[in-house]
Amino acid sequence: MTDSLLSIADRLYGLPLGEFTAARDAAVKEHRGSDRPLADAIRALRKPTLAAAVVNLLVRRDPAQVDQVLAVGEALREAQATLSGTELRALTKQRRQLTAAVTSRARGLAGEHGQRVTDAVADQIEATLTAAMIDAHAAEALRTGLLVTALSSTGLDDADLTAAVAVADAVDFSPTPLAAPAPPQLRVVPDPDAVSKRRVAAEEALADADADVAGAQQAATAAADEVDTLEARSLQLQAEIDELRRRLEEHESEQDEIDAELDDARAHLRTARSDLSAAQTARERAERHLRGL
Repeated sequence: MTDSLLSIADRLYGLPLGEFTAARDAAVKEHRGSDRPLADAIRALRKPTLAAAVVNLLVRRDPAQVDQVLAVGEALREAQATLSGTELRALTKQRRQLTAAVTSRARGLAGEHGQRVTDAVADQIEATLTAAMIDAHAAEALRTGLLVTALSSTGLDDADLTAAVAVADAVDFSPTPLAAPAPPQLRVVPDPDAVSKRRVAAEEALADADADVAGAQQAATAAADEVDTLEARSLQLQAEIDELRRRLEEHESEQDEIDAELDDARAHLRTARSDLSAAQTARERAERHLRGL
């Protein structure tokens, strides 16, 4: 009967917590007629607490994580007698870090199965992991995946934890691993108005495109008008520049002629002034001569 009971307990304690009672009662009903003692033993299986259920889930979903916790715990127990106080405190800190990390992992797994874990329940989960690290019997109980309640241990004495396991003689039992829950299947429901919505969207897109074309055409016309205006102004300015250059050339030629005539006039002026000076000198001599007579 033990093997049959373990097999049934393995299935029951691997179920989501909300399905446990109904599944247990169904198993009792199934075996009542053929094996009354087995049915009574199934009826005696206690519904696990939430903390115990999450730990059982962790054992089934992530056995490698659990093995690491238990291996570290065994190494700590073996080394405890030879370590100094400072070394023990350092290992205790590392143990707490590990149990905190694994507790966080357990909460995540519970969330994947639709089970919310409060901080108080998380504390019980971490206490169970700690008990399994410091107490070999607690480690054996945790490994079964058949816990009905959270564990606790001081590590000073070997605790009798048979009542914490659903099946008392389940030592060395390895529970059936659980796969991750399948993602929900999404079914696309056709939209009866899809065609009309696409038509409306296309009409709106066409209207927007027409507006863009009209705006671009208006901008192009304005730009062409501006080009025409600027080209006309450019031609006008070029003509004025050409006229100014022609007039400049005329003035420069006239300037050359004036400069030549100015040179001649200055020469004549110098000659006239010289003649004037000579005439004035001759007059003064004549005037002195007259006064002398």
